[in-house]
Amino acid sequence: MTTPTTDDNTPAPTGGRRTWLRDHSELGVCVLLSALGVLVLTDALTMDVDLTQRGPVGPRTVPVVVGAGLLVIAALLAVDVLRGGRGQAETGEDVDLSEPADWRTVSLLAGVFLGFAVLIEPLGFPVAGALLFWGAAFALGSRRTDRDPLIAAVVSFVTYAVFDHLLGVPLPGGPLMGVL
Repeated sequence: MTTPTTDDNTPAPTGGRRTWLRDHSELGVCVLLSALGVLVLTDALTMDVDLTQRGPVGPRTVPVVVGAGLLVIAALLAVDVLRGGRGQAETGEDVDLSEPADWRTVSLLAGVFLGFAVLIEPLGFPVAGALLFWGAAFALGSRRTDRDPLIAAVVSFVTYAVFDHLLGVPLPGGPLMGVL
């Protein structure tokens, strides 16, 4: 059997498996979501937890819901792709690709996160978190020195209180441990 050719004697494209895979490339996202869902579910269901110690809603609940959700979304996306659904191409509405990357902002944010990781143990979450939120706001362009530190402190203390006191997730309190 001979291969069909075009006018310039190059092989003509065939509509075989490669074309089908290219037309259904979103199935790769389905495979990734499925694998992630199975990983999350496996990890959650093999977690060693004493049900009587934590109550009916324990540390397994959220991972099981997330893992099941990932599997459902992967299945729905696969059905949509196989029925002919296609994702829209990214238009980049507010991205100007001719402009260079803002490495100053990226560097500032990386420094803020690194500083948070170093300071969380000696200063505790409330103080290190306030510095994290204030530093991130500064790195992203906010220059309101009258209100940003106050908002950062409130957000940090509320986050600490919710996680430490309401959810029972211990966060380092640092020197303020006795005060809070």
